This record gives sequence, C-alpha cells and structure tokens, in this order.
Amino acid sequence: MIASLRECEHLSTATEQRIQINTSPNDAAWDFSPLAGHAQDPVSIDLVSIADILRNGFVYEPHTIYKDVKIAATGFDPSHDMFDQPRFHYLFQPALGPARPPLDAVHGDQLLETYHRLLCDAVARSTTGMRAPWLLQSGGKDSTSMAIAMADVRPDTICITYLGGNEENEVASARFVARKLGLRHETLICDPGRAYDRYLAMLPRMPLLTADFATLSYVDLATEIRLQQGDGLIDALGSDQYFGVPLHWQDRVLALLARNLQVPQQLFQSRLVSRHFKLCVVLATLGMSRFERYFPGSRFSDAEADALLGCPVAQQSRRRVEVFQADLDAAGSAEAIRRLSLVIGESAHLAKGMYSAAAMSLRLAYPYADPRFRDWVFTDVPDELLIGPGGLNKVLMRRYIDQYFHDLPYVKAKGCFRFDLRGLARQRFEQVYDFAQQMQALLPGAPHWLESHRDRLDNKFFASKFYLLAMTLPWLHSRMRRASAIDTSPGAEVVAP
Repeated sequence: MIASLRECEHLSTATEQRIQINTSPNDAAWDFSPLAGHAQDPVSIDLVSIADILRNGFVYEPHTIYKDVKIAATGFDPSHDMFDQPRFHYLFQPALGPARPPLDAVHGDQLLETYHRLLCDAVARSTTGMRAPWLLQSGGKDSTSMAIAMADVRPDTICITYLGGNEENEVASARFVARKLGLRHETLICDPGRAYDRYLAMLPRMPLLTADFATLSYVDLATEIRLQQGDGLIDALGSDQYFGVPLHWQDRVLALLARNLQVPQQLFQSRLVSRHFKLCVVLATLGMSRFERYFPGSRFSDAEADALLGCPVAQQSRRRVEVFQADLDAAGSAEAIRRLSLVIGESAHLAKGMYSAAAMSLRLAYPYADPRFRDWVFTDVPDELLIGPGGLNKVLMRRYIDQYFHDLPYVKAKGCFRFDLRGLARQRFEQVYDFAQQMQALLPGAPHWLESHRDRLDNKFFASKFYLLAMTLPWLHSRMRRASAIDTSPGAEVVAP
C-alpha cells in the first residue's frame, strides 16, 4: 500500500473535485457542507500538509490536509482561485494604515465609550440566533473585556474556564470577573484521557485537520457545552492582529537563535539534554527558521518529519512560506513580522474552534473579528493606546477593564487554555502507538519514533511532539476506513460576525 500511495502523488489531478471554503472570521459564515460528501480516499491526503502539521502544528493556508480542498483565510481574497497562484496580502499592517490621531487629540472617556459601544454591537450581531451562548473565559485581558460586553448585551451568557495544567491557574480571576458581572461561571478541569476520548468520538464529524496545542482543550469544552444544552460559543480570539503583538526579550532571543542549522538528533538522546526542557528548546530552535520559530510549541524538525513520512517533504513544507514572502519583505519591523505570524497561523488558532463547533453542531462567534470594531481600533485609536511604553500591549483594553476591575492578575499575565501534554502521553501512549502501527502507509516512521521516545515523554518537549502524532494519526485513520462506516453528516451552521 505504501508504494501505491507514493505513486499516487504523481498522478494527474485533472479529475479531482476542487473545493474552496472561505474561513476568514471577518468576512462570512463558514460553510463546511461541501466536505460532507468528500471521498474517504487516502489518495486525496496531502503529504506536504502532514509535514506542515508535524513541523508547525497546522497546515499552511490556503492548503488543507486534502489536496483538492483549499481555504481562503484572512489575507486571502475568497473571490480568487486558491488552487492557481493564490495571493496573500494582509491589509492591517501598521505601515499600511492611515496616520492615527495623536494621543492629545482624543478624549479618553470618549474612546472608552466608543470601545464599549462597538464591542457590544459586535457581540449582539455575532450572537443573533444563539439561544444559550457560552463564553470561553481564560481570565485574561481579551476574555475579561469580552465578558463586560457580554454582560451588557447577553446577560444569559455562561462563562466557562478551562484548567488545563499547572503553569497558570486563572480560574479564580475568571470566576471573580463573571460573578461581579452577574454571569454564571463554570470550570472544566482537564482530564487528558477524557479529552482524547471526546476527540476520537468527534473525528468522523471534524471537517479538516489541525493540531493546534489547544485543540484538545477546545474539543473538551465544546463537548461539555453541548452536553449542558448550549448551542453557541463565544471566543475572544482575534484582537492581536490589529492591536499588535509587542516582542519580549524571550521572543528576540529565540529569533536570534533560529539559524536553520542541521542539528544532529543524537544530541537530544543524551541524558543531559533529553531531561532538560529548556535545553531541548534551545537546540531545536537552532534548526528552525526565524519566522517559523514564532509559531508556538515544540515540534518535529525537518529531518524528523521526513523520517516519519518516509520521504523528503519537509523542504516542500518550508517553501509554502513563499506565498507570504511579499508581505514579510514589506513588514517594517520585527513586531510587524510577528503580527503576520499570528495571521498566518490563524488557520490553526481559529480552525480548532471552527472544526470542533462544526462537529458538535454549535454556532461559533469571534466578536473581536467584527469589521466595524476592528476598523475603528486600527484607524482611530492612537498608537500609544495600542502598544505602550516597555511593550505594554492593548493599553486601551486595559483601561477599559480598569473601569470595572482593578489589579486582576491575568490582565497582567497571559492566560490560555493550556493542556496536560505529559498526562496525555502517560494515559494514551498505547492507544496512539496502535494508531501508528495501523497508519504506517502514510507515516512509516511513527512507530519507531514512539518506541524510541517512550521513556522521554515526561519532558514537555517530547510530549508536545507526541501530541502532534496523537492528533494526526487517528484523524488520518478515520479517513482511511471504508466510507460507508464514516458519519459524513455536515455540522450545523457556524456563524461569523
């Protein structure tokens, strides 16, 4: 079967059905129904896209895991053909925007009033038709600001906070915010085995594949919300693209270390290195490009990806950056390049929600992606209220929150839906290994990698790579089964602003 799969890579695609889907959160509703009848054919799987996931955790847009399916994400014009010479251009780079008003030319209270009104309008538009909305509340700036608007417009909202690991515990802050605003608050504590079981159950209905490191958290949350009779999710992602993303010293150091060197994998096998997470990250960074180092998580090197796939495709994955190169070359600063990395990685950051919501027949909204709110922040808010002195991010958002709350810990320290990667490896190693054995046609090197790293998965560096396999292998396996055994019913409508 391996030979036939490799040979199929060279067959003409003239008879393939071409499917193109608009997934920008700014533009339209996302409709995955064209994939409902997609042939469950291994020939349609794109090996380069698998390499994308192994190397970066997501598929470089406009590509997908299928060769005959493309997406028009943010920066791509959905009226263009994503198969033939797709063009990327992101309009909300600082250098492309009009001159913003100086700080002394605006009235602070008026800015805050406009912020609140536009955000409330965005919430109202994006939640129309939701009977029981749930806000994914991390306890950070974005979700706290969103909770304030939700309380005003949709006081029936239920907030839910995910406790995924021991790095940060934002539950107390999130609960305090919700209760003070009069919103019901729930907490879901990560159980890696339960989340993985829910992922496997969801797979037949997940339209496409991503391996964002918060995907299992999202799957866990989406399933829980559906079990509690919720019909809609509100996600507070999307504001970084126009507020900006200041670089901190860790980002700058890692960017300097990214040298595209060929780091011998034997270095990671020594006891000194294999037990030391930060040392592993530094060594792995030496083998990355500066741009791809901006993507989060510990991922497979080019050599490892080629070994897992049994053929040299990592370089083809690297070349997929070329479609973004004109914008990267025109970026006027390191911060602008970092912002582009977020836009380009959006296919993972937002896709985990789009795919999970579609699979669970939940409506999904990103109010921060509302064009009116976004355009106002981008054009009418002074630079000093976007990024302040010392790299203080989202100054206006902080001032907005400060009207209601003071000294919230996760306004100062970023929270997120973290996941217990090491716990997943401990609880589900044998299950993932079984998938690896069954999927040797596409990833012939997966069983060997798992066998040789079994005793290193207490190191989050290796547990992160295990996670990528744990997400990828069963999804591919579900598409290799006979089409008659797969539930291909489309998910319910997923709504954008």
